[in-house]
Amino acid sequence: MPRRWFTSALCALLLLTPGSVTAARAAEAPAPLRVLTRNLYLGADLAPVLAATGPQALVTAVTAAYANVQATDFPERADALADEIAEGDPHLVGLQEAVLWRSQTPAGPGSATHVEYDFLQILLDKLSARGKHYAAVATVTVGSDFEAPRSTPGGLQDIRLTDRDVLLARTDLPAHVFSVANAQTGQFQNFVPICRPVLGCPPSPALQVRRGWVAADATVRGHTARVVTTHLEPAAPAVQEAQAGELLAGPLNTTLPNVLLGDLNSAADGVGATPGTATQSHANLLAAGFTDAWSATRARSPGFTCCQAADLRNSASSLSQRIDYVLLRGAVTARASDRVGEAQADRTPSGLWPSDHAGVWSLLQLR
Repeated sequence: MPRRWFTSALCALLLLTPGSVTAARAAEAPAPLRVLTRNLYLGADLAPVLAATGPQALVTAVTAAYANVQATDFPERADALADEIAEGDPHLVGLQEAVLWRSQTPAGPGSATHVEYDFLQILLDKLSARGKHYAAVATVTVGSDFEAPRSTPGGLQDIRLTDRDVLLARTDLPAHVFSVANAQTGQFQNFVPICRPVLGCPPSPALQVRRGWVAADATVRGHTARVVTTHLEPAAPAVQEAQAGELLAGPLNTTLPNVLLGDLNSAADGVGATPGTATQSHANLLAAGFTDAWSATRARSPGFTCCQAADLRNSASSLSQRIDYVLLRGAVTARASDRVGEAQADRTPSGLWPSDHAGVWSLLQLR
């Protein structure tokens, strides 16, 4: 079972704050805000699909990818993910890869509409079953809305992937304790066009891998912060860094304290970086005045968050870089941070990791 991270957060407060439990509670009293960022993992590596050079190669790649989606069994993983959230009761959860998988049988004209897996709704249902009350503050469609055929025993079936970023918020607290307003969404102007003959190339419409952000103003006991969640581009460093710049000029351009949650695909200090994560996005955000909650509270731990094997069945954890973050700017301080979903005990009964990423939570104090 996942560790009880709010309990450990309270212990951290006791260590950080002189005095008794009363002193710790007094330190929390002004405005404690609990947040979590969680990449859910869409269930497969799409690189072979995007690299397909012909119709048959595309069908083969989509067939393999969707078989992996089924094998990584999001309904089972969602139990572990819901346990993480239920045990911590964060006010806000930034979700990446909260995907919607749909199908159409047989394959043909039009768009697939039959829902196979709605990751967001599955997770919300699992939380509800645990007596936890969350709702999506806002959702933005990101990545792409992509449809292609796969092979089945009965013939070709269209499979459609819609990728989404979501900000979840608790709905069971009195408004004077916690409320959310001014929900916003946006897509980045900088994006990666995919040019493949089988997928489309100019002058025909090319596949556009669009990404975006979700933002809202969260008020805790009278103190308000702008909270943003995002998933930055991994395939093109220059595009990713430009997207981080768009965040600074857009939803993060406010006099309110800033809290940025997300998978930035930018390795902290370059440790363990791959070609897709050897970028300056994280450093550029720090240069713009942000504080890394992990570095502020857990500097002696590398805190790796990425990545497990594509089938999620690697016996030993293969997390080797930190690309998932809680970043802060302005009148907000990190009091404690930790990861979820990174320990052997967090795996599902069938041996799946909850995601290919670990999640990061933080206990924050609005000043």
